[in-house]
Amino acid sequence: MSEKSYLLAIDNGTQSVRALLFDLEGNLLGKGKVDLQAYYSKNPGWAEQDPEYYWQSLGEACRLLWQQVDIDKRQIKGVSLTTQRGTIITVDAAGKPLRPAILWLDQRRAEVRGTIKGPWGWLFKLIREEATVDYFRAQAEVNWLAQEQPQLWAKTDKVLLLSGFLTHRLCDRFVDSVACCVGYLPFDYKRLKWAARSDWKWQAMPVQPHQLPELVKPGERLGVITAEAARHTGIPEGLPLIAAGADKACEVLGAGGVEPSTACLSYGTTATINTTRRTYLETVPLIPPFPAAIPDHFNTEVMIYRGFWMVSWFKQEFGLREMQRAKELGVEPEALFDELVNSVPAGSMGLMLQPYWTPGIREPGLEAKGSIIGFGDVHTRAHIYRAILEGLAYALRQGKEQIEKRSRSKITRLRVSGGGSQSDAAMQLTADIFGLPAERPHVYETSGLGAAIDCAVGLGLHPDFPTAIAAMTRVGQVFTPNPQAQRIYERLYREVYQRMYKQLKPLYQSIRKITGYPA
Repeated sequence: MSEKSYLLAIDNGTQSVRALLFDLEGNLLGKGKVDLQAYYSKNPGWAEQDPEYYWQSLGEACRLLWQQVDIDKRQIKGVSLTTQRGTIITVDAAGKPLRPAILWLDQRRAEVRGTIKGPWGWLFKLIREEATVDYFRAQAEVNWLAQEQPQLWAKTDKVLLLSGFLTHRLCDRFVDSVACCVGYLPFDYKRLKWAARSDWKWQAMPVQPHQLPELVKPGERLGVITAEAARHTGIPEGLPLIAAGADKACEVLGAGGVEPSTACLSYGTTATINTTRRTYLETVPLIPPFPAAIPDHFNTEVMIYRGFWMVSWFKQEFGLREMQRAKELGVEPEALFDELVNSVPAGSMGLMLQPYWTPGIREPGLEAKGSIIGFGDVHTRAHIYRAILEGLAYALRQGKEQIEKRSRSKITRLRVSGGGSQSDAAMQLTADIFGLPAERPHVYETSGLGAAIDCAVGLGLHPDFPTAIAAMTRVGQVFTPNPQAQRIYERLYREVYQRMYKQLKPLYQSIRKITGYPA
């Protein structure tokens, strides 16, 4: 090409919103970042945010980007958007929010009223999955809204995910990407479209088809940037907005994890392990894989819900010394926390952590809690910090083995991204616990890069996904297993970690009965 072509990716996560400029080789040329207040709580367990706050922050992130880069904006060929998953926003016919967004972190529950009728109800009873279906109904935000705020629900013209809300602001259309559909909505994860009218999900919630946006596949056009959006963001008016996917889906794509033999670990607020497949595969029965950022593909995901939130919790509660020292030295706090990890031997001298800080559905079940066992007088806060990282890696290794068992195929490579991947110590112990090389992608902003790949293919700047992935993704640093540490971890994983949940489950159930927590 005679002139350089650039791609703008907007990544609205839980902790920040970033405007990212990439070239067609996957190089990050500029970044505008605005930190977010993740949520606020009016009631215990609630997690809400003003949708306008996201839109204002998106505009600010774009303005910061333009201050950084000196380019002709005519060289920007398109825009893609990726966002946090499962955040629900109800709007009127003009797209104006009717209430605060309900975030994926929200813990409120709807009342489950009645049963699913007809053949679906008989089937769930027969296969003993009524509890799983009731969990879905209790979790569905639209059920809570209809029950607790019926007047507001009556005014709801559209139910949008955050991606759909921001897409409407950018191109004035109620449309969203198939690959953003992760949440408690009537979506058919197997056929990658809104569920057929005969599907049980329409019985399970009050939402109607006309209240949902149109869906397009990743790489297809959502619309064009409007004059109003251009004034707010500085993005050129008329620029095509190309469908990408939710942040985790884009992260997998941006990390280059597109073969079933490659597992992508995301060390973020929620820690996940994903593989990408052409075929629908439930790693846990009745728990669907999520749409991939490649059209007509699936991400088999195992999730550790609070994941690296535990690392943030540790830093806040016990890491003040490192935070202050890092500020004095003018270095990133992660460097000093790596020193903390490396001061402790592999296995944390027997301190074992089970990272079930938030209940699951099946394993862990609704009664699950986090636990730390093996304390002795030798243990310090450094041992606790390392045990947190090890516990997360053990849980994700368990997820790897679940995926391998269900798919009957081996995982032979690891790609690790997300905030936690910036820790060399976390990368090394991941390689040691999995017994596989842990590869760090060449760029930290992998979710933004995944969105840029969707944009490049959608605009024909790369002819197809394999070509775009080969051109725009590559491995940075590789961490290989340490044989001695690997032997220690193998025994701790097999002989201790894999037995912990089964041994502790009855105690968790008793705690739940006595205290009522978790509800």
